[in-house]
Amino acid sequence: NQENQSDGLPLSLVFLTIYMVTVLGNLGMILMINHMSLADFCYSTVVTPKLLENLVVEDRTISFTGCIMQFFFACLFVVTETFMLAVMAYDRFVAVCNPLLYTVVMSQKLCSLLVGASYSWAMVCSLTLIYFLLELSFRGNNIINNFVCEHAAIVAVSCSDTHIGQQIILVSATFNEISSLMVILTSCVFIFITIMKMPSTGGNYKAFSTCASHLTTITIFHRTILFLYCVPNSKGSWVMVKGGSVFYTVVIPMLNPLTYNLRNKDLINVKQLFSQCNFD
Repeated sequence: NQENQSDGLPLSLVFLTIYMVTVLGNLGMILMINHMSLADFCYSTVVTPKLLENLVVEDRTISFTGCIMQFFFACLFVVTETFMLAVMAYDRFVAVCNPLLYTVVMSQKLCSLLVGASYSWAMVCSLTLIYFLLELSFRGNNIINNFVCEHAAIVAVSCSDTHIGQQIILVSATFNEISSLMVILTSCVFIFITIMKMPSTGGNYKAFSTCASHLTTITIFHRTILFLYCVPNSKGSWVMVKGGSVFYTVVIPMLNPLTYNLRNKDLINVKQLFSQCNFD
């Protein structure tokens, strides 16, 4: 009705503003930095336009095919970003700990391999989850208790046994999180040790500042994913699930360009500074 449409208009303006910042920020970063920005841009674009439509129009329906495709692409780019964050942590580890060998270690061939592996594994995870979703049975029209076709919201309206599908996403999400976080945390430990050996106070500050901004974004992103998919009893409150979904599909893609674009120059300066230092 018209009352619901008018109530949704202010919220739609907020999400539209966030989406515009996400688009402009990540498009600029795609040209300058890396594929993580492309992943941010894509999974935000998969979700946010439909969210905006639902906030301002009375007809809030989505076809079953459209819902499955939205989940597939959102999953594809979220998993890709999970491993892109690990790749960026490794890149910072090489830049800080082995600056003289940076161009040799982080060769074009290795970068292409890491990016290709991230997208390939994300495709495998997404297709696996889609397969088990398509095996479920659905009757008539159903109400998705979320603004996005998120896995828990889809299986909640199924009339089939969803145990296997839920176990699959729990195992795959846990594996993705553990493997990505191991690379990130290991890289951070070695970076910290190297920074402690650095004689320059200014260099310490720049290195800490650059790595801290990266770690802040990682913490927000991974805590949200861990809560939504790696904790079996975390879906008791749909309000929390919706809040988490908003965070990792709408808010985080906006924060990433603000974080990495502002710190990219600092990272270059840190690499140059470390390349001039000798460590025992």
